[in-house]
Amino acid sequence: MVRIAQIKSGSIAEELQLEIGTRIVRINGQRVRDGIDLTYLMADAELEMETVSPSGESSILEIHRDEGESLGIIPAPDAIRECANKCVFCFIDGNPKGVRPTLWLRDDDFRLSFTYGSYVTLTNLGTKGLQRLVDQRISPVYVSVHATEPEVRVRVLKNERAGLIMDQLSFLLDHGLEVHTQIVLCPGWNDGAHLDRTMEDLLALGDGCRTLSVVPVGLTKYNINKPVRPLNADEAGQAIYQVDRVRLLAKETRDHSWVYCADEMYLQAGRPLPLPEYYDSWDLTENGVGSVSGFLTAFHEGLESLTKLDGCRIKILTGHSMAPFMEELRPILQSATGAMVEVLSVENEFFGSTVTTAGLLAGEDLLKATGKGKPEDLILLPREALNADDLFIDSMSLTEFREAVAPATVRVGAEITETLGAL
Repeated sequence: MVRIAQIKSGSIAEELQLEIGTRIVRINGQRVRDGIDLTYLMADAELEMETVSPSGESSILEIHRDEGESLGIIPAPDAIRECANKCVFCFIDGNPKGVRPTLWLRDDDFRLSFTYGSYVTLTNLGTKGLQRLVDQRISPVYVSVHATEPEVRVRVLKNERAGLIMDQLSFLLDHGLEVHTQIVLCPGWNDGAHLDRTMEDLLALGDGCRTLSVVPVGLTKYNINKPVRPLNADEAGQAIYQVDRVRLLAKETRDHSWVYCADEMYLQAGRPLPLPEYYDSWDLTENGVGSVSGFLTAFHEGLESLTKLDGCRIKILTGHSMAPFMEELRPILQSATGAMVEVLSVENEFFGSTVTTAGLLAGEDLLKATGKGKPEDLILLPREALNADDLFIDSMSLTEFREAVAPATVRVGAEITETLGAL
């Protein structure tokens, strides 16, 4: 059942005098298991809703509404389906003490995949769970495949159900759903011939398998070599070669290249990033595919909107991966703003030197790199380093950071030109 967390003012729910905390048990005779069920079952104009009030009183409400009219019910968040796997590269094992509490959650929830685009393994879904995806048209689903050979996937995920992945994907696609897939590439585990086999198998599933991202494994000082190690430059380069070969095959039958290496693969290989056309419609930037190229494109497009900041000293804080790109842009930004610009490549002591992305920089590491703030300082932080509650990954708040570097000014933005243009 679903509990009501909020009721919109002036809504049908308010007119019915529903209370916050009321549980919605059934709609039109069907059990309401979670927020997805609630949304799906409330699509009808005529509703019979069975509820239980916070005091325990049961009611059946007859609701008649215009098509598309909202009931005004905001449900409480669902309990998260946790992961049943013990992946050899699990990010949980790479967490240090003090990390944000939500980073300890082993989620593998198809509802989050559908709603937010997070990747799931499908190992916690049986026949009924897969049928529910079909019945409610929950599509697209984002699936972490890693390997299609049953014995390889079982070995990587440490779950006997992992070997069912091709049957599961075929079932979803045969019933008209779409999936986006990914491979987290681990040297000695699912690379080489295994990578070729996985790409071939997924490509053969047809158009319903919309994309495949190939992402190099990310490890911290807490889980490196336990048992997985990072890719070296040659291995990353070989993976790029293998992916490019399949991209050519895909373009013979599709309107896009289908399979993409994450930007980090190119950085690890020491190769230039692909041209913008590599990324087609840029659908996978949240998965690291085209995120750097997209940033660079947006930077140049936003230069004309910048304001003059004469006498200001701009400190741009970023991770080691992005720092060389920012250093190349520094003279351009300096000329456009009239400010003195400094790029600070921040060492990630929180997770260790193997972690070089800006989004995983801790507040304490950023503070250490910033130094004492001065009135003329403008400190630019990467938006990706903060969550929706403005907390860094070590639970430091943005407010605490601002207080620590006062009297400097702190700005946060995904795009530097967007942030500076708003000043």
